[in-house]
Amino acid sequence: MKRLVDIVIAFGIGIIAILPVLSCALIFYLLYKEAPFYVSERAGKNQKAFRIYKLKSMRQLFDSWGEPLPDEARLTSFGLFLRKYSLDELPQLWNVLKGDMSLIGPRPLPMEYNDLYNEEQRKRNDVRPGLTGLAQVNGRNAISWEAKFAWDIYYVEHYSAKLDVKIFIQTIGKVLGSADISQDDHVTTEKFQGTRIETQTD
Repeated sequence: MKRLVDIVIAFGIGIIAILPVLSCALIFYLLYKEAPFYVSERAGKNQKAFRIYKLKSMRQLFDSWGEPLPDEARLTSFGLFLRKYSLDELPQLWNVLKGDMSLIGPRPLPMEYNDLYNEEQRKRNDVRPGLTGLAQVNGRNAISWEAKFAWDIYYVEHYSAKLDVKIFIQTIGKVLGSADISQDDHVTTEKFQGTRIETQTD
């Protein structure tokens, strides 16, 4: 039933979103003369890799050694607008239709994070990743990785259709209010480095 709901809603929103997505892609290309779509490999259910699609918000700019410039130097004003209203995430409706993702679930993260999770955090990959989830309506990028994973695991262990509806409604409010789109002093989310586990000795 969850998969059927995903397909119906993603298809309906996707029809409405086609024109805005193509318009945003064209504007980005005209402004910066770069490909407007960002494609990245992410971990899906059971840590299986898939390709995620987003509207690009940052330019491809490099220093004299060929290394990418810091995120704050590459993030464009138009990209900031896209992120403010989560427009950059709309192409992921295609991932939902393909079955890579669900509308609701833990956000898909880079494959390189798979080896950094502890046993409890790894549970987040027991379900399809989502466009939005409990972590996104309870702090999004403004909370720590550990807090995000705690919300993700709660979702996996307490899933219900009622919970999905609640998250969907709360997401609309978060998007309209442009809430928690970045961490303090960071234009993007810092990379996950693994959770340090303190050990006690006698």
